Amino acid sequence: MFKGSMTALITPFKDGQVDLDTMAALVERQIEGGTDVLVPTGTTGEASTLSYEEQLAVIEITVKTAKGRAKVMAGTGANCTREAISMTSAAAKLGVDGTLQVSPYYVKPSDEGIYRHFAAIADAVDLPMVLYSVPGRTGKAISVATVARLSKLSQVVAIKEAGGSVARVTDTALASDIDIISGDDGLAIPMISVGACGLISVVSNLLPADVKSMVDLAISGEYQKALEMHNKLVPLVSELFKENNPTGIKTAMAMAGLCPFEVRLPLCELQHDSENTLRTAMQTYGVI
Repeated sequence: MFKGSMTALITPFKDGQVDLDTMAALVERQIEGGTDVLVPTGTTGEASTLSYEEQLAVIEITVKTAKGRAKVMAGTGANCTREAISMTSAAAKLGVDGTLQVSPYYVKPSDEGIYRHFAAIADAVDLPMVLYSVPGRTGKAISVATVARLSKLSQVVAIKEAGGSVARVTDTALASDIDIISGDDGLAIPMISVGACGLISVVSNLLPADVKSMVDLAISGEYQKALEMHNKLVPLVSELFKENNPTGIKTAMAMAGLCPFEVRLPLCELQHDSENTLRTAMQTYGVI
């Protein structure tokens, strides 16, 4: 259901408030760049610092601006199952095509607890669900065995794999029949080569058309051409993640004149050296 080039959208702020006008403009730019799926209110969208009302406002403006021209996969996960159900239910009413559900973070539940968490959301809201395994942030991966169990639920259609392991793509594909989406810009090509159906990208906030072209080439089997684009992108991607996400991509967006830089604590601006090397990488790529 979700495949191709997908963008983990940033959430623009202005004077401490969510800037919905800029959000709409960024969504429009993504659609013009050919992005297949819009992913608001995820990690890159700073969902952890958004209020419940702000998250819904960001999701709503994304759906209304997209007008069906791109699918919307809203991040509605939480470490509290009740909260995830509430947010998912509200997002469904706004007309999203599906949701991205991060594995419960901080509490580090058992595999059975993780299964019951996702199963409860699926039972409460009949909407396509993409699992999100990102152990570097949550402290615990969704095991392949648990993915296999969850894949039997009709609502579970895919998993965003952001654990840095290409081998897990193969293991998951052999254990289940759900789609696998790369959650790492730097591993998109190798993951697609072993069965992933697309990429949820951070750098595509800045370069939607380029990422779309690279992903489409890989999916169609034109790996040499895709690799050339990958090799050009990787130095820039490395700089974006040098300190943390989304500080890097928001700094890059500001450098490119696409939106002002503003994040919420505990995030803050890049260190001076990191900002300089990011600027150099953007100049080398030709963005600025």
